[in-house]
Amino acid sequence: MIKGLAITPPVLGRISIGRVVEKNGIRLPQKDNQFTITSQIQEKDGWVLHPMDEELRKDAPNSKLRTIPVRMLFNEADLNLRAEYTMFDRKSGRPMCVGNGDNCKRLTQSGVQSLPCPGPTQCEFGKGGLCKPYGRLNVKIGDDDDLGTFIFRTTGYNSIRTLTARLSYYQAISGGLLAYMPLELKLRGKSTTQSRRTPIYFVDLVLREGVSLQEAVAESQEKARQMKEEGVDQAALDAAAAKGFGNAFFEYDEDEIVHVVEEFYPPAQGDGLPVTSSVVSNLKKNLDSAGSAFE
Repeated sequence: MIKGLAITPPVLGRISIGRVVEKNGIRLPQKDNQFTITSQIQEKDGWVLHPMDEELRKDAPNSKLRTIPVRMLFNEADLNLRAEYTMFDRKSGRPMCVGNGDNCKRLTQSGVQSLPCPGPTQCEFGKGGLCKPYGRLNVKIGDDDDLGTFIFRTTGYNSIRTLTARLSYYQAISGGLLAYMPLELKLRGKSTTQSRRTPIYFVDLVLREGVSLQEAVAESQEKARQMKEEGVDQAALDAAAAKGFGNAFFEYDEDEIVHVVEEFYPPAQGDGLPVTSSVVSNLKKNLDSAGSAFE
């Protein structure tokens, strides 16, 4: 295994609740009130839709995709959803610091150092909104690829908090058989004082419609028993995934960083860094010299 390269689950496509639009040469994120499932191919008009998007919309009310049937790839909750406080350099696209509120790994002139992490609200290094929670959830959609996943990325506290809770609860209540639970992603809305009472949307993880908790647990037990009899070693898969994630300082993908900066780190008013097409192009060029600590 190549050292310094995070080995992450194979990705077949992306799940989003928004998109990036270009206005007057400036690319800005635009939120939506439904899911969109895209491939990994991006054209000038945006991401190309994945065939699963059209298939699931056929049965969706008013063709609004607000639930997606999924299964987890791993029994361990933290392998399916990885979330940390992360600070990216918007000029270079490089991750500069990744922490969990206790400890962090930070890129310094002396290399990557382990330092205390007070969290984004109390950290001088990441003040001004530069440090945000950043989560990546990998899920399985459909049965065409046993190990292929779709990835949902978010910097939203509501989605990260809710998904973390649900995954840990389902892992516990199923007796550690999370990978066999029949689940679905569900889009929820809420209003807050910060949103000025306008709806904001976040992602939840629930049992599939019409399936009770008892039925879901029984199904997971039966499916786990069947897979074990057929020689599938889920525990070994989880161990291999944990080893792969821990093979690098940061879970880092060269193409991912460009889109993360573009979608989740829009320029603050007056910060002098509009995200234009030329800026995105420069980000991609800068990534080529990002340094071995991130490769």
